[in-house]
Amino acid sequence: MDYLSVNQHAWNERAKIHFDSSFYDVPSFIAGKSSLTEIESAELTNVADKSLLHLQCHFGLDSLSWARKGAVVTGVDLSETAIKKAEELATECNIAAEFVCSDVYSYTAKRQHSFDIVFTSFGVLCWLPCLTLWAQVISDNLKTGGTFYMAEFHPVQDVLEGYPYFHKPEPDVVVEGSYTQAEDSAIESEAEVTTENEKQTMVTWAHSLSEVINALIQAGIRIDAVNEFPFSPYNCFENLVEKQSNQFHSMVKGQSIPLVFSIKGTKC
Repeated sequence: MDYLSVNQHAWNERAKIHFDSSFYDVPSFIAGKSSLTEIESAELTNVADKSLLHLQCHFGLDSLSWARKGAVVTGVDLSETAIKKAEELATECNIAAEFVCSDVYSYTAKRQHSFDIVFTSFGVLCWLPCLTLWAQVISDNLKTGGTFYMAEFHPVQDVLEGYPYFHKPEPDVVVEGSYTQAEDSAIESEAEVTTENEKQTMVTWAHSLSEVINALIQAGIRIDAVNEFPFSPYNCFENLVEKQSNQFHSMVKGQSIPLVFSIKGTKC
């Protein structure tokens, strides 16, 4: 299976849906609201005048939010539709940023310089078959002494949804609607929001927390901090409980499970 073509088609379709969804709330971003969550905002600071590479940037809300903080941003994504919408948003909001349509593994060949920061976040790892290569791309694009930062959904949640925890060479092939459905359906109506025509075939791989950390270490990234959080800043899984504003918990036997982890590192 040509997983890149399958996932590119799916994300082209999702980009159209997401841009108009209440989940992403583009009008609020245009009005000046940041799309960054409390997690990355607190852990990645002092980005002003730093060159920042955002891998798997979707249609650029987080990329442009970093640019509003003063970073010199390049966003990269597989979806041509997402990149086009990111460029349109940048123009409409008068924010300077560069966007490149490329899969993660191919990006290094297209770069012209190294970056002070490489950033990626939320729902990015499952689309990648090989984290060793992913981590090497990060290292190749970072200046020596540069910062890598990621915030990602915890693989424990995937296990609860029936996916494996540990990596397998064979991918999971699923046909599903968008993760924006839960919030959009709650806001719009009791009717089913995702029709059969809005579902996409997608190819994913599981990656354990240790696999992520070891791939980065082997690529020359010194791990400075690893944090786990008992909530998701997004209402994008089933049966989440909002205990505080924008903190959605998944409960197992009355206890919150980890839903997000973050890693901050430095290229040696």
